[in-house]
Amino acid sequence: MSIQVGVQNFSHFINGAWVSSSSGETFDVHNPATGEVVAKVAKGSEAEVDQAVEAAHSAFENSGWSQMAPLERADALNRIADAIAMNKDELIYLESLTSGGTVRRIAGNDIMSIIDLFQQMAKFVVDYPFNETLPSPLFPGPAHNFVWREPIGVCAAITPWNMPLLIAAWKIAPALATGNTIVLKPASHTPVTALRLAEIISEVVPPGVINVVAGSGTEVGEPLVRHPKVGKVAFTGSTEVGRNIMKIAAESIKNITLELGGKSPNILLEDADLEIALPGSLFGVFLHSGQLCESGTRLFVPDSLYDAVVEKLAELTKTLKIGNQLEESTAMGPVISQRQKETILSYIETGINEGARLVCGGKEAVVEGFENGYFVEPTIFADVTNDMAIAQEEIFGPVLTVIRYSDVDEAIRMANDTIYGLAGGVWTQDVNKAYDVARKIKAGVIWINDWHMLRNDAPFGGYKQSGIGREMGKHSLDAYTQLKHVHTSMVPELERRIAFGLLFPEGTNDQ
Repeated sequence: MSIQVGVQNFSHFINGAWVSSSSGETFDVHNPATGEVVAKVAKGSEAEVDQAVEAAHSAFENSGWSQMAPLERADALNRIADAIAMNKDELIYLESLTSGGTVRRIAGNDIMSIIDLFQQMAKFVVDYPFNETLPSPLFPGPAHNFVWREPIGVCAAITPWNMPLLIAAWKIAPALATGNTIVLKPASHTPVTALRLAEIISEVVPPGVINVVAGSGTEVGEPLVRHPKVGKVAFTGSTEVGRNIMKIAAESIKNITLELGGKSPNILLEDADLEIALPGSLFGVFLHSGQLCESGTRLFVPDSLYDAVVEKLAELTKTLKIGNQLEESTAMGPVISQRQKETILSYIETGINEGARLVCGGKEAVVEGFENGYFVEPTIFADVTNDMAIAQEEIFGPVLTVIRYSDVDEAIRMANDTIYGLAGGVWTQDVNKAYDVARKIKAGVIWINDWHMLRNDAPFGGYKQSGIGREMGKHSLDAYTQLKHVHTSMVPELERRIAFGLLFPEGTNDQ
């Protein structure tokens, strides 16, 4: 990428304007490939949360946004998509620079998916059943009945550092499509693109409809979840943090959507086309250096193929180019931070101590010219048993565990033996076998002969401790609306009000 921005300064984005923190404090954002500071961002507190929520509440009540007709809001969503497309080069650069994601992935997938998401939401909102008429009841008498879907109000969104721009859009788009306003807290490692996205969206929507407050989970995230004027919370991140958000949201019974961790099983059947399945399985776990919640980190391989598959996986892995995420030829960039690098290396040490066989990788990767970056070699463990920590706990790094199985039922049993249920996959040339396995895996999305294929017109979310609710697709709009039933009696005569007789059995005419 040719864009050079130096160290940029960012404030919070509240009520259509840039707002400094009341404390005057800032925090640093780093390029994970070099460790260098690339941005300084205002450090938020409860004061900025209050300001942002009040702005969002006022916009919801007074700006006309929540009452806008679906066709008008669809037009706004399409204009947002156009505005993102006009600024895509800057967004791609900032996203890659601060998250460590490769420009090849962000330009080739993420930014196009974000544009498409707003366009898809524009289509969904036109046909969405905001108003439904129910049949006139025979009992207890003629009446007009409607079901209205109305926006919730102020929505809070808390997003992670792994794919900050894309996941922010997953929450912003359906919230705006249904007439809500939103306050977003991005991860402290990667707040820059969320702030810039809010500024771009603000060119289309009224002030206060979208707001971003940067800062820590303790100082910004928890006050945002707890705020009495926030009606809905959408969170993507670890299961541990999701549990805490659920507890806080329960204090005031808020609507919540949680997209949490995963330890997704990837089952290779004996008839799989290995020319596709093996690179596909590596794509499933090493994309973005394994820092994706739906990564296929547990590969189940039948006895008859096990040794050959492990050998070929190692050969393919050694061809991957690790390096500067801003170079088009890079396949794997850095992990997000020194702390994350140390966590991954600690899990690798745990795997060795548990008795798993290290096939390749296993160390910090040294990239010439980027010696201060946070790089980890793509790592494969063989002879893993499903009860090992590396097979049960989410590592969130480029670590693949290969587990042997004797028959498909055993593979499915082990696949489901986890607290998670976000994704799963199966590789086979027999579609009937594939559907049978897909039915039996307890997960929210199943890929057959593929991985990471999330669609804007299909729901995404998890079973078990991988979350609550779904994002993307028309189903995501349901999570940002609340239902209201309106009943209008068409019986003008008191004597025909049969139900009143439940309280006044002798009628009311003589009283």
